Amino acid sequence: MSIFTEQEFRNIAIQKAGFKGLGGGVNETRTFSKSSIFLSHSHNDKAKIEQAKIFFENLGISIYVDWADQTMPERTNGVTAQNIKNQIIKLNDKFILLATNNAVSSKWCNWEVGIADTYKLFKDKIAILPLADNNRHWTGNEYLQIYPSIELENGNNKNNIGLPIDAGYYVFYPSTNNTRSYVKLEDWLKK
Repeated sequence: MSIFTEQEFRNIAIQKAGFKGLGGGVNETRTFSKSSIFLSHSHNDKAKIEQAKIFFENLGISIYVDWADQTMPERTNGVTAQNIKNQIIKLNDKFILLATNNAVSSKWCNWEVGIADTYKLFKDKIAILPLADNNRHWTGNEYLQIYPSIELENGNNKNNIGLPIDAGYYVFYPSTNNTRSYVKLEDWLKK
């Protein structure tokens, strides 16, 4: 089990996009499926946001990105905060923090995680998607360890009772009593 590097995540998005490429996807008008994700992110990570959009839409899930929302005010203000809070609480089923080093240091992302923690944690609707830089360095804060994380399993590891874990994408829950439970990402998204 490992968190993705930025390059690994980019390669996955390119592979899933096929020959369509990665250009322009996040700024287009979106229609949301019944189940959608509020994607918390740093505005400094626009290329990674587009990759996340491709990644999740390939799983049949739409994402909400605040800066692509035409109803948001041009300048950040209290209305912006209220709209974001409404998106997290009422309008999107899941909350995922695209946990890059930029996002971890963002005051907005930390505020959004706090909102999601209150309304989504005990309903199994919050997770982080940690992205390490290409040197495998990730600055994740300690408090992020309490949330489930989306990780890539290469198929070489075993679960708590010694059975192999199939290769794929999983949501791994924080360790309790030195054991770590998990569910396939597609199944978690359907919950």
